[in-house]
Amino acid sequence: MPTNAPVESLPFSKQMAYATGQLGWSILVNIVGINLVYFYLPPDTSGLPTLITTATFLVVLNAITLILASGRLLDAFTDPWIAGLSDRSLNPRGRRIPFMAKGAFPAAVFLFLMFVPPVSEQSTVNIVWLAVFQALFYVTLTFYLTPFFALLPELGHTPRERLNLSTWISITFALGLILAGLVPGIASAVESAMGLSPLRAFQATIGGLAALAAALMLVPVSTIDEKRYSRGVPSNVPLLDAVKATFANVEFRKFVTADFVYFTGLTIVQTGILFYVTVLLEQEETLASLLLTVLVLGSFLFYPLVNLIAKRTGKKGLMVASFAWMSLVFAAVPTLGNLPLDATAQGYALVLLLSVPLAVLGVLPNAVLADIADADARKTGEAREGMFFASRTLMQKVGQTSGVVVFAMATTLGRDVGDDLGIRLSGVIGFVLCLIASVVFSRYDERATIG
Repeated sequence: MPTNAPVESLPFSKQMAYATGQLGWSILVNIVGINLVYFYLPPDTSGLPTLITTATFLVVLNAITLILASGRLLDAFTDPWIAGLSDRSLNPRGRRIPFMAKGAFPAAVFLFLMFVPPVSEQSTVNIVWLAVFQALFYVTLTFYLTPFFALLPELGHTPRERLNLSTWISITFALGLILAGLVPGIASAVESAMGLSPLRAFQATIGGLAALAAALMLVPVSTIDEKRYSRGVPSNVPLLDAVKATFANVEFRKFVTADFVYFTGLTIVQTGILFYVTVLLEQEETLASLLLTVLVLGSFLFYPLVNLIAKRTGKKGLMVASFAWMSLVFAAVPTLGNLPLDATAQGYALVLLLSVPLAVLGVLPNAVLADIADADARKTGEAREGMFFASRTLMQKVGQTSGVVVFAMATTLGRDVGDDLGIRLSGVIGFVLCLIASVVFSRYDERATIG
């Protein structure tokens, strides 16, 4: 059962250390989300070689969609497995930190290897290479991610503390998004400075950011004494029973369904940003980095307001409204390049409008889930934070991969200047999915999770 023994509140310096870990893994996952499809199936104007076949199966499936989809099948087993091991762990250092220590460095290495296929042109060897190292990347990342998120309700002992932690990690996630979005711009500078080919410059940039990510992920591992600040105790619930009990929670089901649909839509548009810039707006790749920077910095301006309003009025209303707002922004994607505005102005207008809901949906979901996990522990007497966050992480990763897969499928309908139907349709799909998320989350009962 959860212990009532007093534990120390997490000091600000340790909160920052915890958030630094999120910055590290955010760099890794956003490199995949933003750059993987662009790297393997680049538009004609990129200067990059096409590394895998562009042949389609069943009209809209191609090699990269099948590879990306297969990775999530593995997660369906590894996420709950690692969550169960973490929840039941008797390690004297704690239930979470030892697992995080095992996952940080290998995840960064395997991320880098995803972007260095052995053949610099179309090859079946590259398909096998990507499939293998993608699987290894996601398994090792799960060793870090699932325990990392399970720490949030354990280190945050009240709804206010959990909301603050969620705010800090949303900021560092956004910073990771900026750094991942800078890959094309950095690669271009590396290409000029070192005389490398576009392919080698891109790979060198990925390698440098992966090394930085590994170092950042190890900060909470080396600085946070889990036993000192966490009130979590090992669970005695067997793995399958824990999975069933987690999804038996009605409010969790509402939350995770909306979250899955939202991440699918968000990833479709996130994956498409390099294509929106180079194909729809017909601008240089570096504009995508600038747009992502403006998007994140713009959302930062609203973080304090989101934190304040959520503490006073609750989280549900803000999230429902933000899902709906985001759906309307995505609906504007098909019009890019056709509006009576300068091309760059269209891009900046889109990301500024997107920054408001992104601030809300960056800060609040982790705090909502921490509330659900804490309320469930108080009700059932079993601390299964790892399983709650593993289930959410699994669905989130399935949503992210679904988004990449759907976008890659859409590119088969056109991904080049003058042949861009697939790129424009991605915005329509994002609109529909975020609207569904708004409807689903409107049924969430926030009062049932606040103790």
